[in-house]
Amino acid sequence: MRENGPVTSATGTPETPAAPKLSTALEQGGIPFVPPRLIATDLDGTLLRDDKSVSPRTVAALAAAEEAGIEVFFVTGRPARWMDVVSDHVHGHGLAICGNGAAVVDLHGSPGAHRFVKVRELARENALDAVLLLRDAAPGTVYAVEQTYGFHQEPAYPKLHMEIPDNLAPAEELLASDGPGATEPVLKILAYHPDLDPDAFLTLARLAVGDRANVTRSSPSALLELSGPGVSKASTLALCCAERGISHEEVVAFGDMPNDVEMLTWAGQSYAMGNAHPDVIAAASGRTVANNEDGVAVVIEQLLAARA
Repeated sequence: MRENGPVTSATGTPETPAAPKLSTALEQGGIPFVPPRLIATDLDGTLLRDDKSVSPRTVAALAAAEEAGIEVFFVTGRPARWMDVVSDHVHGHGLAICGNGAAVVDLHGSPGAHRFVKVRELARENALDAVLLLRDAAPGTVYAVEQTYGFHQEPAYPKLHMEIPDNLAPAEELLASDGPGATEPVLKILAYHPDLDPDAFLTLARLAVGDRANVTRSSPSALLELSGPGVSKASTLALCCAERGISHEEVVAFGDMPNDVEMLTWAGQSYAMGNAHPDVIAAASGRTVANNEDGVAVVIEQLLAARA
């Protein structure tokens, strides 16, 4: 989940490639093109421009995909309450995968009143173990707790998200069995370090936390996101596709940051944005132009042309 403010490049700005050609992007290694049945796209740095808008070209491409019978899933690290940026652009099912796979949300309701269709929580005991292990491995780490509706943070956690927390307390108190929001599922833990390199922090945290939680990042700063073991964009997307009888070969996915890697690896066709992190470029089967150049729309238009 990026900070809720201006977006900067994940890395030193990579060279932006030309629009992908069908002969290479849609038939990688001579594999025949499989008509897509579902498009899965990240939001920040991918579908959204840096000013958090959805361009008219992208709006038209999403609508055309749905009209052609291709389902569109927004798959994001954002919590449900931040989904108003795309709530006007949901069609048909109206579902989105939020919190890096921790929740499937029906966006037909208003912000704050969305219906949680599926919740894959992070057990409090796992969360507390992860907090303590990471606190030892990276002194100075501060935490916030994301729940289905609540948001709590430690006093030293910076104001990254442009919102007022429900409670201020040490993570140990926030995650106690009788702590704030004790009856509400924990979706993920946010861990911020003021000094560490973001990628180095991610590597350190994965080693320290082990199998107690899934650790990833989507922010250009040293802000990590900890979800339940095995919970990722890819695993929840796979569950949603299985419910619809859609195979991974029939999925096209888009992303730009490390929290997209599993999804891009799982999907039959996947595209790293022109502004993507190097790990994302390595994981994807194709590459499109940057988010500010409507890279998702460019590929959707080509996919639809290939079906014609």
